[in-house]
Amino acid sequence: MTTTTARSTSTPNTTGTAPATSTATCAASLPEPIRILVVEDGEPLRDLLGRALRLEGWNVCEVADGASALQQAREFNPDAIVLDVMLPDLNGVRVVSALRASGDQTPVLFLTALDSTADRVDAYMAGGDDYMTKPFSLEEVAARLSALVQGIEYAGSARR
Repeated sequence: MTTTTARSTSTPNTTGTAPATSTATCAASLPEPIRILVVEDGEPLRDLLGRALRLEGWNVCEVADGASALQQAREFNPDAIVLDVMLPDLNGVRVVSALRASGDQTPVLFLTALDSTADRVDAYMAGGDDYMTKPFSLEEVAARLSALVQGIEYAGSARR
């Protein structure tokens, strides 16, 4: 934190004394942490992902179903979404389709046990940005999310 001394300019100095000074505390603004929405119905895996991403210094919101994912995509305003395909209500492909239909272009990383080419194509055609299968490396998940978020920052485009 940097402390500076600033001269007061609110009233003219007519007393012949030194101008009044005040001390202002100025801090360089730090970038906001990356916001990640994790959508995974399996509690142990959801907790693991949340903890790992928080260790990256990111803000994480965790939900267990598609309806909650759609709500938190609006309220939490994530920089990226980690999305399982097999969810108890809406599947992940339907979630991303609904996001895209509403104009939400938040990057989506599918993280799922489904590994067929048809499953991958469905996810990409719905608007997914990346696709990983379980089991997975936490380091790779973090690296792919970073790349997705940086792609948005470099392009200078608004998510919404």
